[in-house]
Amino acid sequence: MPFIEHVVDQDLERLALDRVVPALLDQGFYHLDGLLGELAGGAVRDQVAELHRAGALQDGRLASSAPGIHRSSIRGDKIAWVSGSERGCDAVSFLLGILDRLISVCAGRLAGKIRERSKAMVACYPGNGTGYVKHVDNPNGDGRCITCIYYLNKNWNHTHGGVLRIFPEGKSYVVDIQPLFDRLLLFWSDRRNPHEVQPSYSTRYAITVWYFNSEERAEAKRRFRKQTGES
Repeated sequence: MPFIEHVVDQDLERLALDRVVPALLDQGFYHLDGLLGELAGGAVRDQVAELHRAGALQDGRLASSAPGIHRSSIRGDKIAWVSGSERGCDAVSFLLGILDRLISVCAGRLAGKIRERSKAMVACYPGNGTGYVKHVDNPNGDGRCITCIYYLNKNWNHTHGGVLRIFPEGKSYVVDIQPLFDRLLLFWSDRRNPHEVQPSYSTRYAITVWYFNSEERAEAKRRFRKQTGES
């Protein structure tokens, strides 16, 4: 399925250099609306909704938790990891290409070698009042550097909940991001940006990818091999 390029390379370069990079360096986060436009954004949403209908989304896992703590009290999302090459995921692949090009421009102006990324984490909060408690994506140097979240929820309003609240490190304020259709949010993945997903009362879709600092990622892999080898 062909997609009209709503954001061309020249637009992405201006966006990256004039808005994204300064905001990340100054505030640690940035969001913009209308990334893909109605046609391509709608196609991404349709493919994510189809993954949900087909039963491809499974309960999100916890890296660790205390005994007796139920997973759903920490996070209530259902997820699937998608590369974009799967059948029926061409619109998701298109989105990932846009994000890759945007971050590649940003990387030249940001400290560290940002070269790799995760697969796309397709996530759904089913609208039963679940969320995700306050946490940090990368608290222990696993290599994740920039978190990118693309939201897919049309006609979303405050009664639906599901706000992503950021608690910027060292600041006296919080930042609330509504998960609106065709909105992209970027922020540093480390301890500078603890965040939570507040309880959602309507089906809430998002796609998250993490871009890695290649040096930190390589060191994390070395630590992991050493730990598993010793144990």
